[in-house]
Amino acid sequence: MKTRVTEMLGIQYPIIQGGMMWVGRAELAAAVSNAGGLGIITALTQPTPDDLAKEILRCREMTDKPFGVNLTILPSAKPPPYEAYLDAALDNGVTVLETAGNNPKEFILKAKARGVKIIHKCTAVRHALSAERNGVDAVSIDGYECAGHPGEDGIGCLILFALAARKVRIPLIASGGIADGRTMAAAFALGIEGVNMGTRFCVTQEAPIHDNIKQLLVKATERDTNLIFRTLHNTGRVLKTPVSDEVVAIENRPGGCSFADIQHLVSGAKGRVALETGDVNAGLIWAGQSVGLIDDIPTCAELIERMVGECRSLLAVANQRVN
Repeated sequence: MKTRVTEMLGIQYPIIQGGMMWVGRAELAAAVSNAGGLGIITALTQPTPDDLAKEILRCREMTDKPFGVNLTILPSAKPPPYEAYLDAALDNGVTVLETAGNNPKEFILKAKARGVKIIHKCTAVRHALSAERNGVDAVSIDGYECAGHPGEDGIGCLILFALAARKVRIPLIASGGIADGRTMAAAFALGIEGVNMGTRFCVTQEAPIHDNIKQLLVKATERDTNLIFRTLHNTGRVLKTPVSDEVVAIENRPGGCSFADIQHLVSGAKGRVALETGDVNAGLIWAGQSVGLIDDIPTCAELIERMVGECRSLLAVANQRVN
């Protein structure tokens, strides 16, 4: 497959693994890259910038293909050393940076001065246009079906992708709701040139997640997610579990709630415990509505080859129908 995304990133297929907290480690990133996509290491999963540098080197031992680093920049009372993480990526030869949250212009300039390609994740067309003006190389546009934080506008993938394709000039990558060749083909038909998958790559053999959680995701349907933090105007989509059910119940109490009321349930450290031990009651499990499309646990190579084959076949069938 040849699109502006594959040419820009130097990859075989326009399929990118999302930069997921606790999941974007060297094993998964290398497996995706070796299969022809673009694997992503999540910077803040690593405790320090030095640990990120070691993870990059470890990934390079597993693949000679391009891979990237995700750096999500969020407002915080005690922010991590974002620029030090950026430097660790740049100093260790990373050529693709996936950014999310805030995207300081000085970080863009610093990365681009080193020849790095920047993919910025957005949940709205207006944000995508702003990122384009600020000099990013591609935009990953996140529909409301996605895992993580889909923004507050509530715009689904079909409309969001089509609107973005009308207005954004740089390459667009569809994120949210993508899990198979059918959804990939739909994104391409809307004017997209690549896809980004998080939930689907969580359910692969190489994903560093306990098998209990993978099996839970396989069994889940498209109705088995919860939207949390809606009353706090920081909406997040997670798997429907006893933990997320309790968060929703607290948020819906008369009088509402503060973050302090749910903090004991939603900490990232507890989510890590759930992923690593398989204890569904330990913490949140982030997942998108695409879980309804997942029914097996393939290798990354098997998944990507299957997706590409399905995508090509379905686009060919669609072309025959309109001719």
